[in-house]
Amino acid sequence: MSPAASAAFGGEPAVPARHWHRLDDGRIQCDVCPRECRLSDGQRGLCFVRARQGDELVLTTWGRSSGFCVDPIEKKPLNHFLPGTPVLSFGTAGCNLTCSFCQNWDISKSREVDTLADRATPEAIARAAVALGCRSVAFTYNDPTIFLEYAVDAAEACRALGVKSVAVTAGYISDAARRDLYAHVDAANVDLKGFSERFYHKLCSGHLEPVLETLRYLRRETAVWLEITTLLIPGENDSDEELAAASEWVASELGVDVPWHFTAFHPDYRMRDRPHTPVATLARARAIARSRGIRYAYTGNVHDFEGQSTYCHGCGERLIGRDGYVLLAWSLDAGGRCRRCGTACAGVFEAHAGDWGARRLPVRLAAWSGSP
Repeated sequence: MSPAASAAFGGEPAVPARHWHRLDDGRIQCDVCPRECRLSDGQRGLCFVRARQGDELVLTTWGRSSGFCVDPIEKKPLNHFLPGTPVLSFGTAGCNLTCSFCQNWDISKSREVDTLADRATPEAIARAAVALGCRSVAFTYNDPTIFLEYAVDAAEACRALGVKSVAVTAGYISDAARRDLYAHVDAANVDLKGFSERFYHKLCSGHLEPVLETLRYLRRETAVWLEITTLLIPGENDSDEELAAASEWVASELGVDVPWHFTAFHPDYRMRDRPHTPVATLARARAIARSRGIRYAYTGNVHDFEGQSTYCHGCGERLIGRDGYVLLAWSLDAGGRCRRCGTACAGVFEAHAGDWGARRLPVRLAAWSGSP
């Protein structure tokens, strides 16, 4: 897909979108996510970036990004996918959920075209990843569901050069679009924001079940490496009962080898009346998950060497020691097995750990690649 073959929408680049159909009343329905926005000419969906232009649906942000940055893969967070390696990260603007606690609202809630300050074709992204030594490219900052066409094109270009792709997503996507996107993606971190319909309805204007369907699909029907993140918000999704129910569901429906990250909330966007998540809450959530059999439960956004390290479920050996995004210990052999007892650790590992560390390197791809 290329913007050269498309028209402009309000002065923005636009390419034909996938996953939509015409309705009998003359409107067009977007089918990329469970919202099923129904649009008249000139209208945008709730996500802001998918819009009706004439008799078709278009993506208005193909080839444009809120910025590119080389990050540690652990920041996505992915602890069992090419540990220690750098990942070229980017997002666009908009989102198809309305989370009042959004920790990245300046990008995901943006309605300003100026947010999209950089430009890059999929091929430029892939070439930049190779030149910068990145083993993967991540669609992050906002959700690749809403820029599916751009994400798929970028993933294909990366795969052609041996670069893997990562989706950081809320998992709020329709079945057909889900199968389309994840046919091209190598790893995903899915936000399981809470484990109640009340939470999703009240705080996200969404529903829980489509997210659970995405998790089941990724785990059961694809080879995509899967990890989960839950942002714990005091008084909303951090009760022992909810954490126990979620842990039992993950263990039974997805299996005990799916890594799960519990991260700390900070007051932001439209939820500034809640306190920061205590470190003790993250430790409690990790303990509950482990008590239900989850082998790889982690704490995030806090300093916790034990809670962020990976341990062998066979003998208890520390396989990967972490201090934030820095790897301090590595006890896996070339096949991803414990050097002490030979038990396999679930994940996608290379023979040696990467050494990118905690560095963050902003990259201007427009200037770097020579694109206009």
